[in-house]
This record gives sequence, C-alpha cells and structure tokens, in this order.
Amino acid sequence: MATKKSAAVATANDETITVPRPRLHRLTVKNFRAIGSEPVTLELDDIVVLVGPNNSGKSSILRAYEVVMLHGSKDGKLTQEDFPNAVISAESPIEIELETVVYDAKAPGEKWIRRDEATGDMFVREKWTWVTHGDPKKVGWDVAAGGWHEKEGPWGAAGVAQPARPEPHRIQAFDSPEKQADEVVKLLKNVLNERIKGLQSAEQIEGEEKNDYQKLITSIQDFQKRAVADANEEIKKVETELNSLVGKVFPGQEIRFDARPDGDVESALNFFKEAPQLLMGPKGGYQPSIDRQGSGARRTLLWAALRLLAEQSRVKKDSNSTRPHVLLMDEPELCLHPNAVREACRVLYDLPKSGKWQVIVTTHSPVFIDFSRDNTSIVRVERNNDGKSFGTTIYRPTKAHLSEDEREHLKLLNLCDPYVAEFFFGGRTIIVEGDTEYAAFQYVIQMEPEKFKDLHVVRARGKATIRSLCKVLNQFEKPYAVLHDSDRPEVIKKGKPSVNPAWTTNQNIREVIAAEIQAGKVTLIASVPNFEEAYFGEEVKSDKPFSAWQKVKADKTAYDKVMQLLLALSGQSTELPAGALAWNTLDDLKNAVIGNDVDGN
Repeated sequence: MATKKSAAVATANDETITVPRPRLHRLTVKNFRAIGSEPVTLELDDIVVLVGPNNSGKSSILRAYEVVMLHGSKDGKLTQEDFPNAVISAESPIEIELETVVYDAKAPGEKWIRRDEATGDMFVREKWTWVTHGDPKKVGWDVAAGGWHEKEGPWGAAGVAQPARPEPHRIQAFDSPEKQADEVVKLLKNVLNERIKGLQSAEQIEGEEKNDYQKLITSIQDFQKRAVADANEEIKKVETELNSLVGKVFPGQEIRFDARPDGDVESALNFFKEAPQLLMGPKGGYQPSIDRQGSGARRTLLWAALRLLAEQSRVKKDSNSTRPHVLLMDEPELCLHPNAVREACRVLYDLPKSGKWQVIVTTHSPVFIDFSRDNTSIVRVERNNDGKSFGTTIYRPTKAHLSEDEREHLKLLNLCDPYVAEFFFGGRTIIVEGDTEYAAFQYVIQMEPEKFKDLHVVRARGKATIRSLCKVLNQFEKPYAVLHDSDRPEVIKKGKPSVNPAWTTNQNIREVIAAEIQAGKVTLIASVPNFEEAYFGEEVKSDKPFSAWQKVKADKTAYDKVMQLLLALSGQSTELPAGALAWNTLDDLKNAVIGNDVDGN
C-alpha cells in the first residue's frame, strides 16, 4: 500500500513538480500499402489532421503506427496486401520509422539519445523493417555513430519499450458495431482504472482516516493473516511429512511453506473481471447494449467517452499512469448530426489538454480544421501520377506567427463559415473580402464549371482578416490569389474628411505577401474603389450578395467583366477588366482611385 508520495507523481498542489510524459515527434512510412519508395513523413503535433482525396493513403498512415505498436499480436500482423502492389520483395521492404520524445535517458541508454539544445527535449529514433511476413527487424539510431545500428535498438525487449510510446486507440470509419462498442467500453474502463491507480498512489497522512482503497487492502491483509493462523496446524503437519520424505534424498535440507500474508496484495487484485456492458434505451424501458444502436448513436457515445476521459485526465493530474495515449481515427464526421459535428471537433481539440493524449485523424470535412489553435498541424496526403502517395505538411501554427487578434479573427471566421478551411483539401484558392464577390463568382463558376474545376473562393468576411488567411496560405507553397476593395484614402465624418482605416489595411495585406508576389506565387488585385462600382458601375447599399447575383445573371457586360476577373485570379489569363488593378504601392492605388472618381464625375 502506498504510504508516501512517489517522487514521480505530482499532485494538483505541487506547482513546482511536473510530470513530463513521452510523446510522438515524427512518423515516417515507406513501401506500405499505397505509400511507395518516396517516404511520407509526419511532424507530429498535439493534433494532426490528415486531408486529401479518397484512396490517397491517409488511413495507411494511421495503420502504420498501429502496426509497429502491436506487432507480434493478431492486430499487428501484416498481410501480402500491405506490401507495395501486393508484391513481397526484398528490394522494397516496408519501413516504418518512429521518433519519440523521452524523459528518462537511462532507460533507452545514452547512445540512443539525441538532445535538442534549444528545447532540452530528448529524442529516440527507431526503425522497423519487414522484408516478408512475420516479425520485423527493429534497430535504433546510434547517435554517437551517426547512423542506424546493424542489430540493436533502444530498450531491448518490446515489453520494456512499449510504455515509452503512446498507446494506440484506433477507430476506423466502418468498424463493426461490436468493435465500436468495445472501443467505448474500453475507454470507460480506462476512467475506472485511472481512478483506482489514483487511490493506490494516494499518500497515507499520519493521523488522517484511510481512504476506501487503503481500508480494503488493510482488511484483506488482516483476513490473510487470520486464515494463515487458522491453518497453521495443518500446514505444520504437511511440512513435517514433506521434510521426512525429502530429507532422505537431500540430508540437512528443510522445506518451509511461506503463505506471505504480508506480500503485495495490490498486484493480485482484479476489480473488474467480468466484462462490463454499456446499455442505452428509454428511461424505465428496455435498454439493449450499444452494439445494437444506430451508427450515429454509437459514434456519439464514443465522443461522450472521449470527453469524459479528457476531463477526468485534467482533474486527476496526480495520476501515476505515465503512459500516454494516441487516438487514431478515420473520418470523425461520419454518421453525426450537424449539431454534433462541432461538438465532436471541440472534443478532439480538447483531448490533448490533459497532457496524456495526441490525436491523428483523417477527415473530408473542413469543419474539423481549426487553424486558430496553436497545437494543430495539417498534412495533405495525395497520390502522384504513378499512384504513389506522398504527404506535405501544409500548415503548422508556429510558422504562421499569428497575433492574438488574428487568431480571434480566424476563430470568428470559423464560427461564421464552417467551410472556410476547404482550401486545405487542395485546388487553387482565391481570397475575397465578402459575400458580394463570392456570390458573383459562384454564379460564373456554376455557369462555367469546366473552366473553374477545383477552385475555392474563400470569404474573409472583412478586410483585416485577409491578412490572417494569407499567413496561413503562405505555408502551402502553392499559388493563390487575393481580391480586395481599394476603398478610398479618406472618408467624410461629421462633414469633415478623415483618414479611412480600410486604406491602411491595403498596405498591411501587401506586406504579408510581398515575398510571395515577388516569387510569382500570389496574385494581388484590387477592385477600384470597390467591387460593385468597379464592375457594375454603381454602388449598392443593401442586399449586396443578392444584387450581385442578379446583376451578373441579367447583365452580359457585368458577366463578362466578372468572368475576365475570375480568369485572371485563377491564373488562366493576365488580362484584367476595367476597374481591376494589380498594384505595387499605395500611390498606385491612390492614383487609380483619383482617376476613377474623376472619370465617374
């Protein structure tokens, strides 16, 4: 029984004590299923969201980590279909590399530790190689030698190494009802087990009453001692007879039976031997097991279990369970009611807050991307013309350098438009200020679908937010375009001219994409002075999106201007319609505005 506090356990009141835990840092996969000889590498954050077309290899990445963690068991065995083109070849072995952050250099050994001087983190790198079915060859990166060891790896036996890597929890898109039910029950059992471990490690403070667990252990020990005392006479008789027989063969030797009533009682206890069940049904009515519920109900129960586990983990900061977890989940949006999708996204993003979880999910829904968070990486997985998968980390928040205001802008934008993150899924992107441009462009795209395939028009819903979106898109290293209103340098307030705040925002937008414009990756165009006046010849005061749609639909001249503008923004033409300006300096914009106003007068 725990009677004093372990040095490795921090309680909620121990602000100076931290419990660092292992975590995944990098996963590299090669020659596995759709992933070919060009390896796919994930830089792992608290949350990694894998996006990309169907059958591009996203689920293969989740399976790869599961394989290395479960090899040797039924769930970790490879089949011929796991090898490239279902062909087993020594020239194309399956290779899976894993780099893990560790906090105990003694366990793996110094030769396997790579230290980051800037952060103080310690990394261990391992590689599993399969040339055929069966167990893989596992080796480690020898830091001193600067290469892979020929035979050895850190930790040695798998049983020693596993606690240093996050435990996988795989939830596939179309798991059977029984498997989904088992996953929910397993997560809830983890809550019970964490609670028991917390009670086991609780400090016994002198003078205070024991908790229920400590009372139970004391009671069992007292019962064992009484049982041994009551059976002492029978035990002595057996010992005498055994000694009589064995002493003839081994003179001078004695046999003594030790019942060990003071031994480790805790390790022998099994609190939940019977498999628990989770039932669901009307109050007071028949409640069948959850494997008999609909897909949506099972997935919702899964979210509820995950949320409970996350909240329990945050509350029980003093838990002595040091092994972390990683959730590997395919398409969390499946079978969920629209109202449940945002809640599911929130649960996913909150799960790592306890410090015990990392999350890797695949998704086809932009709702599951929240780029205002600091702990999320977006990786797009695609297939090239040869059918081989490759992955590109297209967004890491630490590289975007978003300010607090910009994060708030993006957070609000996410709430207003859950599909704003659609550009993460591929294609060419055009950022526009608001609904007016969006409505006009959508009409043209609807009328000319072949010209504008895979084109995403993103509404910033405000000029200031354009800059924030540009910071995100700059990480894609792919072309995109920005269309904004130039506005006028001055506005009239209380009968007097005053500096227009929207005018200075023009320069803020250009500054964040200046290098990309120079490299030919970004097209920046201003509508002078605004979209309606530039292409429709009149300013619209109300119902702007509807008016723009009607104008483009009914007016052939307006339609042609918007079409020409869209062709330029999508990179299909360099010719701009009247009213549009590819500008370099604020003087360019100012001269264009003045010229427009003179012509208009």
